[in-house]
This record gives sequence, structure tokens and C-alpha cells, in this order.
Amino acid sequence: MFTLDDAFARIGDTHPDLRLFGSQRSVLEAERDLAAQRPAWVAGAAVDNIFGSGAVSGVKGAEITLSLASVFERGGKLDARRAFAQSRIDALAVDRESRRLDLLAETARRYLGIVAAQRRIELAQFDIGQRKRTVAAARQRLVAGASPESGLLTAQAALARAELDRARSEQSLLAARQHLAALWGERDPGFAGVAGDPYALPKIEEATALAALLDRSPELTRFVDARRIGEARVRLAQSQASADIDWQIGVRRLQDGGDTALIGSVSMPLGARSRAEPGIRGAQAELAVLETEREAKGLSLYSTLVEAHGRYRVGALEVARLKDEVLPRMSRAENAAEYAYRAGAISYLELALLQADSVAVRKQRLDTALDAQLALIEIQRLTGESFLAPSSAPAGATP
Repeated sequence: MFTLDDAFARIGDTHPDLRLFGSQRSVLEAERDLAAQRPAWVAGAAVDNIFGSGAVSGVKGAEITLSLASVFERGGKLDARRAFAQSRIDALAVDRESRRLDLLAETARRYLGIVAAQRRIELAQFDIGQRKRTVAAARQRLVAGASPESGLLTAQAALARAELDRARSEQSLLAARQHLAALWGERDPGFAGVAGDPYALPKIEEATALAALLDRSPELTRFVDARRIGEARVRLAQSQASADIDWQIGVRRLQDGGDTALIGSVSMPLGARSRAEPGIRGAQAELAVLETEREAKGLSLYSTLVEAHGRYRVGALEVARLKDEVLPRMSRAENAAEYAYRAGAISYLELALLQADSVAVRKQRLDTALDAQLALIEIQRLTGESFLAPSSAPAGATP
């Protein structure tokens, strides 16, 4: 039997969104290695006065210069570049974890769709069973002359509707299976059904306790890495305020007398601090924006968590009350009504209404349980906690 853990494993092994992060890391590591390079050494050769007139014409008047030049970086530019590049690599891990949780949540939702379709087939089968018993009883009453033919025809129509519901649920199951398998690129699902009990609703902590877990969720953790990137960008911008020094040293040979001389030069651009000031202000402003964005995201996540927590608690309560208080009484009423109908004590309309209510209550319990499961998936996605695999329903379980 295919399980939720099996689906998670296939996502982790095959989904391209997760494999993409490996390639992105290689790109960022290459950029880090590029940023860690020091300024290049420049070797040069120059020939002066080789073509001229008068005393400087010809080879004898030429001056040959061999030089070596580079740039002396000031202000910690090399360290700032390294820190900025490394902070981008570190942030990639959080982005991958956030994407992984999103994929797992989507997998769990699609898996739950299969579980829902399977349970709706069971409900339809339950309805078909009781409708068949009613058709048989209506036929007996018609033969005995205790009821008109319309009662039998109406019972047969109700049976046909129940069979239609089963056919619709079977098609929904096929679509749900294909929808899940599409996540890992399979067009023909390699499984017929899945294991899962939508009524297995575990107890969860209070919303205030779960809210404490939000700080370590990837959606907020990424702001920590974003702040590191922002701080590295500020340091990189501040390093531009210190002008670099261009230097050159070389040897010049005077061909006319065969003499040689050592030459050297140093240059530095002026106004580096004023030119770097706009970049520094911009980087600092981006850093300040991050704090506001994190606060807004934190409020949004907390609001979503509280809403999902409330849905889950209400759903779990309703499912439990329907199971413990409503369904037992409804089952006894069904049995009594079927017996009374066969005995001629009640009309078909009374029995049909009771059967419809019985199916409606069971559908209500299933829909409520599914909504609670969706809320639980959202809670686990928000908090970054591991997902709970639905346990297998026992064979022959009552819908």
C-alpha cells in the first residue's frame, strides 16, 4: 500500500525544484571564488621615441620601459566581497528548506485528496447498500399490495443516484492519483490506492505554544540570512569610500647611452567617499526595509497560524461529537426505520428522509475531518515541524 512517506521520498529524490538548488549553489560558489580574487598583476612594455625626427629619430634615441603594476585595495574590499558572496550561499540552504516544506505541504494536500476520494467511494457504497435493501422492501410491499408502484420507482431512482455518486467518486480517485503522481513526473500512477485515515486527528498544542515555533520557520529564518546579506552589502558599499591605490614600478633603458633607470608611480582617485555615499545610504535603507518586512511577515504568519489552529480545533471537536453522539443514534434509527418500513409502520418517504440524513451526517463528518487535516498541514508548514503520516484505516471500517 502506497503511503505518505513514500510520496515524500519521491519528492525528495526527484523533484527538479530541489535539485535546482545544487546548481544554484555551484553558481554562487563560483561567484564567491571570483570575489575572493585579488587585483591582477599587470606586466607591460613600452617603447618611446622610436619614430621621430632629428636627434630622437631611429633606434638609438629609443627608450624601452618594462613595468609591473597592480592595485592596492583599501577599506577591506576583499573581505567585504568574500563575506557578501558567502552570505548568499548560506541563504540558499534556508531557501531550499522553505521550498521543501512547500512541496511537502502540497504533496500532503494531494495525498489527502486521494484519501478523500477513497472514503467517498466507501460512503457511496454504504448508501448503495441501504438503498438496495429499501428497493427489496419496496418490491415486497408492492407485491403484497401494501404500497403503490411509485414507492418502488422512487427507491430505484435513489439507488441509481447512489450508484452515480460512486461512479463520480471513482473518477475523482483516478484524477487525484494522477494529480499526486504528477508531482514527481509520472503520468501513469504506479499505485492503485493509498493508506490513510482522515479521522485520525492528533491533539495539538495551544496556538500560543505553536506561535513560538514560528521564529524558526524558514519563512522567518530567511530574514536572518537576508539581514546578513544586507549587512555584507553595507560593508561592501562602505569599503568603496576608501580609494584604491594604483601603483607601478619598472625599469627604463636608454638606447642612446645604454643606461638604465628605475621608475615608479602611484596614483589614487579623488572624491571616493562622496561617490560611495549614495551606495552606502541605499544599502542601509534596504537593511531597514528588511526589519519592517520581517515584522509584517511575522504578523501575517501568526494570523494564518491562529486561523488554521482554530479550524483544526473546531473540526476535531465536531468529528469527535459526530462519531460519539450522533452516528450511534443515527445507526439505531436506521435499523429501526428499515424494520418499521418492512412491517408497514412507516411510509417510504419517512425512510428515505432518514437514510438521506444518515448519509449527510457521514458526509459532514468526512468533510469536517478533511478540512481539519488541511488545517493541520498548514500548521505544520508554518511551524516547520515534520508532517504526520495518516495512519492506515482498519479494513472494513465504518464510513
